Amino acid sequence: MTEEIRALRRLPDFIIGGAPKCGTTSLHFILGQNPEIGIPDNEIHYFDADDPITHPDFLDVRGGDLKWFDVRLGNEESLDWYASRFSEFGGKLLVGEDSTTYLFSAVAARRIKSLLPDVRLIFLLRDPVKRAYSQYWHLIRSARLSCSFEQALSQHSSIILGSTYAPHVANYFNVFGRENVHVAVFEDFLSDKQAFINRITGHIGASEMDAGKLKTWFNRTYYPTMPGCQQWLNRIGGRIVAGRYRNHMGHETRLTEKIRHKLHYHWFRRVNPVLLKAERPPAMQSGTAAYLAHHLSDRNAGLSDLLNRDLSAIWPGFCG
Repeated sequence: MTEEIRALRRLPDFIIGGAPKCGTTSLHFILGQNPEIGIPDNEIHYFDADDPITHPDFLDVRGGDLKWFDVRLGNEESLDWYASRFSEFGGKLLVGEDSTTYLFSAVAARRIKSLLPDVRLIFLLRDPVKRAYSQYWHLIRSARLSCSFEQALSQHSSIILGSTYAPHVANYFNVFGRENVHVAVFEDFLSDKQAFINRITGHIGASEMDAGKLKTWFNRTYYPTMPGCQQWLNRIGGRIVAGRYRNHMGHETRLTEKIRHKLHYHWFRRVNPVLLKAERPPAMQSGTAAYLAHHLSDRNAGLSDLLNRDLSAIWPGFCG
């Protein structure tokens, strides 16, 4: 079945599977400059599109019935949608995708293995405390949160889950074998871009790229000048955002979906950026940072041994 599917559809040779806010967008942008590689602009989230933990806003209830994306292997319509993301790259040596929630989805690994048994996987990790704080500000900027960071830690589970690496990396090693899974550390990208990129291209079988000639800066990030006002504004914007992501696969063409799309566009083009002027976020509260260093170290116990590397040497306060 899998061989027949691949013969009829161009599917990924590699997947950048997370973690979010660890440099995956920059890596996507870099690999996209290699003429051998084709990679869609947007994250796809096919293998966990029905996961209520990673994508609660993809699901919808209408008339009392649950609406969800059917990504089972035998669903031809769903597979056609997935394959259509790569149809423009027929002449490329390698095709890939970037979906940052695959790492910590409980369902993605075995689904990927079933459809793409030989795919090469790439996961990027980062200081888990900094990653969690970065995700919080991403959710604030995208109007998906309207509370403080401290409140968000208990209200938005993906912030902690996204910084929980060890059990999920171990799962992918078990499902795919270590030789098919490349785990990179974002801090290595900052210290030696060329070596970092060489390891990635070597893993997926692409030609080496000259880091000195690459555009590695993707987009400047701005933060709220008045976080409290931004949180208040997000109480309105959050309703628009939630509706927008329910149509991730683009199957709905009703008038209400078109209106949601226009509202989403105008909100993030005209309204939301008004307060996003600061170049840096406020500093994390010291007590919160101490809590996260302890808790996320325990959540990632054994990660240094798993990667054969002392991560405490590059992640201050980490003891995993």
